[in-house]
Amino acid sequence: MNASTKTDARQMRRVVVASLIGATIEWYDFFLYGVVAGIVFNKLYFPGGDPLVSTMLAYGTFAVGFLSRPLGGVIFGHFGDKLGRKSMLVMTLTIMGVATMLIGLVPTYAQIGLWAPVLLLLLRVLQGIGLGGEWGGAVLMAFEYAPKEKRGYYASIPQVGLALGLCLASGVVAVLSYALTSAQFLAWGWRVAFFLSVGLVAIGMYIRLNVMETPEFSKIKKAGTEIKIPIAEVLTKNPGNVLAGMGARFIDGVFFNIFGVFSIAYLTQTLKLSQTEALTGVMAAAFVMVFTIPFFGKLSDRIGRTRIYFWGSLATGLSSFAGFWLMKASGGNVMLVWLSIVIPLGVVYASVYGPEAALFSELFDARVRYTGISFVYQFSGIFASGLSPIIATYLLQKNGGEPWMICIYVLVAGLVSALCAAWIGSRKRRRHVWHGAGVTEH
Repeated sequence: MNASTKTDARQMRRVVVASLIGATIEWYDFFLYGVVAGIVFNKLYFPGGDPLVSTMLAYGTFAVGFLSRPLGGVIFGHFGDKLGRKSMLVMTLTIMGVATMLIGLVPTYAQIGLWAPVLLLLLRVLQGIGLGGEWGGAVLMAFEYAPKEKRGYYASIPQVGLALGLCLASGVVAVLSYALTSAQFLAWGWRVAFFLSVGLVAIGMYIRLNVMETPEFSKIKKAGTEIKIPIAEVLTKNPGNVLAGMGARFIDGVFFNIFGVFSIAYLTQTLKLSQTEALTGVMAAAFVMVFTIPFFGKLSDRIGRTRIYFWGSLATGLSSFAGFWLMKASGGNVMLVWLSIVIPLGVVYASVYGPEAALFSELFDARVRYTGISFVYQFSGIFASGLSPIIATYLLQKNGGEPWMICIYVLVAGLVSALCAAWIGSRKRRRHVWHGAGVTEH
């Protein structure tokens, strides 16, 4: 191995680590809110006589983070396509870290009245803006540095940040729930989890400041071929890819937020498990995803991204029936409850989330790629992710505490995503034929 190859390999490792750690911190901050929403915020910031209404209001502010993510995606995508990926990632990490720390300082409804939920809402908006710009940049740093034949694998590494972030968020809350009494946790314990973000952000910032800009963007910058208004280019020149990408994202957002967020409230309120037991199940699923996400990312390099995504979408949609059936049939057996979360979320869902980053990145030209993938991922998140816990809570109540309407909702999402993945695959094959490149699809 010559010196140049060693340097390239070292830089690739540095980029991957920077993308992974930054994404982990961002997802920790974002999911921490979701984990706490159904067990703390509904009591301290949205008190009321009806627990269902309080929980739905708490999840409403959770959804607001998804509403603001497209704004962050467009803003940081625009400047990321014009100024560079690296500088935007430093800014998004700062915004997210500050917003998360401040959430831990917001007084309760009993202390300042209506200002409490208002401040929570504003800080959630800031979180959404930060994450809206973060995801696309972290993915592109890995994707654009990687060799073309390994882009599925390397682009899946930042995706592991979602699993680690969720694992950390649910794990920290689970430990605090176990170590403290319910009164202590509700009074101040939950705030500790938000304050921990400060230290994580400092580590992530140090690492991110020591990576170079991606080779693909450096070439664009050197040639002076940046697009003046990237979002206009994305929407006018790539409308089919945008719609197909958003449809493909549907199962990802719906399934993850049903099993990773809503399930905590379902297990504690409907099945009467303890907070620690419910959070441990989600944490275990997240830990398993650390290994299954890159596995499916690498598999997509070998047998095709759209093929993996198509079958993964169908399997993920169907797995919700098995997951909820096992939860109900567990009879309170904690090991069975954990299994009902770990297999659908930790294993089956990874078949979608693993190849997703590379699949979306290949939909757009490098000059508008940051904007394109951010728009697809974040705008679809409003419907697919942000509203799912609210919809699931409503469907559960409408069906008398039975989860089967939720499962049908998840299955429909899987069918939509599978069809969109099939369309993307057929379009890619046609393009390969037109360019005389055969029909092999990655």
